[in-house]
Amino acid sequence: MRIASAFVAGGLVLGAAACGEAPEDDNNAAGTGAKKYTACMVTDVGGIDDKSFNSSAWKGLQEANKANSNIDVKYVASKAEADYEVNLTGFVNQKCDFILAVGGLMTDATSKIAKANPNQQFAIVDSKPAEANVYPMQFDTAQAAFQAGYLAAGMSKTGKVGTYGGLPIPPVTIFMDGFADGVAHYNKVKSKNVQLLGWNKETQKGSFTNSFEKQDEGKKVSDTLVAQGADIIMPVAGGAGLGTTAAAQASGGKFSAIWVDADGCESTPNCPALLTTVVKNIADAVQEAVTKAAGGTKLEANPGFVGTLANDGVALAPYHEFDSKVPAELKAEVEKLKADIAAGTVTVTSKAQPTK
Repeated sequence: MRIASAFVAGGLVLGAAACGEAPEDDNNAAGTGAKKYTACMVTDVGGIDDKSFNSSAWKGLQEANKANSNIDVKYVASKAEADYEVNLTGFVNQKCDFILAVGGLMTDATSKIAKANPNQQFAIVDSKPAEANVYPMQFDTAQAAFQAGYLAAGMSKTGKVGTYGGLPIPPVTIFMDGFADGVAHYNKVKSKNVQLLGWNKETQKGSFTNSFEKQDEGKKVSDTLVAQGADIIMPVAGGAGLGTTAAAQASGGKFSAIWVDADGCESTPNCPALLTTVVKNIADAVQEAVTKAAGGTKLEANPGFVGTLANDGVALAPYHEFDSKVPAELKAEVEKLKADIAAGTVTVTSKAQPTK
């Protein structure tokens, strides 16, 4: 599974679609007589070009438009958390048919506005509010992160790997929990003692940038982890993690990184430094939801959508430039883990796993 997330569009569509302005009518549906279906997206503070989950969600809307030209798509970028309610309300007032909130940070605002507008169709990525008119799209990324942790432990030359987050919230810590368990599983199977820096699953304490945008903060955290001996680092911090991937590429092989959400070799300029990506297939989930809704299907809040390894909602991306560097035996073990986790013979747990 590959998420198409090399977001050229992230830079080209801003003038037409940002700030909640109605996009110019395209001519794709000219003469069809069909009523336009408007799908409107509110980003979280990470912004549209985070090379991560906002970018992936926007890609999903764009793909829905490609599949059905009667679907008009637009977005507004939130600069601060105070913008969430304002931006959601703005799209309600614009009479958008489908309003997508991106990210768990938007849960409270989405719940409040959805409750006030019970006939409006909302959707949200990485959360499950109680309102029946909010379609939740959640992802059990701990499953794919477990594979990544096992892989990192198997590839580390220093015997130390690291991870850090943007904020200590469930959509972030779920990656870190899975990664920690993958490292622990490798140690158990191989009788090794690879250390994980930056996160303690038991205490739920670790390293955070407190930002999803500031690349210098990401670099600062990963510099500390590298100084402590980590040679593979998985940032779970949206755009802030680009500070780590750029530093990894500049390190000349001293350390490498594992990206999250969208395949980093398609979405970032730092592919040579990326071992793999823990993919959260937001784009396909969003495209499917919007396409169904535009076709008249009622989106049920329960159970909503939960992406897993079994349904390809989460995955480990290809190794790309590291393909020849990962031993065949380790590749096979990582692939077998996918089958074992999907079958339930290997159990992955996290306090942050999606509710169904």
